Amino acid sequence: MVDRRQLLKSAGAAAGFAALPSIAFAAAETDRRLVVILLRGAMDGLSAAPPIGDPDYERARTGLAIARPGSAGGALGLNAMFGLNPALAGLHGRYGAGELVVFHAIASPYRDRSHFDGQNLLENGSAQPYGLADGWLNRALAGLPGQARAGRKELGVALAPAMPLMLRGAQPVTSWSPSILPGPSADFVDRVRRLYAETDPKLMAALAGAAEANAAAMGMDGSAAGGGEAFATLMTAAAKFLSTPDGPCVAMVESTGWDTHANQVGAYGVFHRNLLALDAGLGALATGLGPLWSKTAVLVMTEFGRTVAMNGTAGSDHGTASAAFLVGGAVAGGRVLADWPGLKPGDLYAGRDLKPTADLRSVMKATLRDHLGVDGGHIERLVFPASGEAKALDGLFRNT
Repeated sequence: MVDRRQLLKSAGAAAGFAALPSIAFAAAETDRRLVVILLRGAMDGLSAAPPIGDPDYERARTGLAIARPGSAGGALGLNAMFGLNPALAGLHGRYGAGELVVFHAIASPYRDRSHFDGQNLLENGSAQPYGLADGWLNRALAGLPGQARAGRKELGVALAPAMPLMLRGAQPVTSWSPSILPGPSADFVDRVRRLYAETDPKLMAALAGAAEANAAAMGMDGSAAGGGEAFATLMTAAAKFLSTPDGPCVAMVESTGWDTHANQVGAYGVFHRNLLALDAGLGALATGLGPLWSKTAVLVMTEFGRTVAMNGTAGSDHGTASAAFLVGGAVAGGRVLADWPGLKPGDLYAGRDLKPTADLRSVMKATLRDHLGVDGGHIERLVFPASGEAKALDGLFRNT
């Protein structure tokens, strides 16, 4: 038998979430970058970051369990307790380089199982679905240090077909998404530009803004850079936006299709393909950012987890706690942080889910405070109001 203290020790989290060494943020820096990736559909954290050292893991996840490291298709070991899915080879390398923190048994305050409500709460930053009409990331931008705001037309960019709630609000932001339609000819665009210039200043301003965003995200040949998977294309575009000297310092990227109710396991399953795309996209972002990667943090999170046991269609249903990733050159990584609750039947939330023992807002607050330099009072009052129980974690970022 392994008790919780032994599990915490093997997970490298014996110090707990609140006792990490504090690292001060250099307020004068203006080149910090943040990318928030929302995995819509509820990622299965028990398969993305399998707790291979839990003695109940294989029994509890019959049909879904990832094999131990060293086995065919086995997990990529992180420590005695946790591993990564073999589709996350790039992230595993980041862990070895000290650029990845894995959080487990973590969740937002939401405890029901509606995608719409769970995503809304995660994006609005309150303690309940539809509690606020704008997004926590937009409200955070209002608290950026003056040096970080200076000279930027937009502070944030969403790589999405429509502006996600997380970035909606009073602060100036933009969005971009690759078109599935053929691009207009240069002559046509020029004619429209001259027409708007003569007849409608508002349409002219909108056209100019769209042209600027498109130019920032496109390759020199006029086609969307990145190639291959659509997610890698979005991440390459995000790197272009964030690398522009007067461009945004924050990006939000969506990844969809994580609702794995059926046929979850296997090299050709949607879950495996999603993990490969996520891994490739993070690599494309790092490559695109070049030297700026050392000043970048990427927060990867999802609205909730999935059931511990496999369902009747070789998948998993809506759950509660999941895993989250914090990766980047600015991250003090190479660690797994988890107050692991265990997978015995009596340890599960509502008798079926991984029990949440950590709050995503603790990571989000720390990222805003210690990486972007947003004042802690602003975070508590306006970004995540009435969230005093979720204390910002210390020590997640390098002192660079």
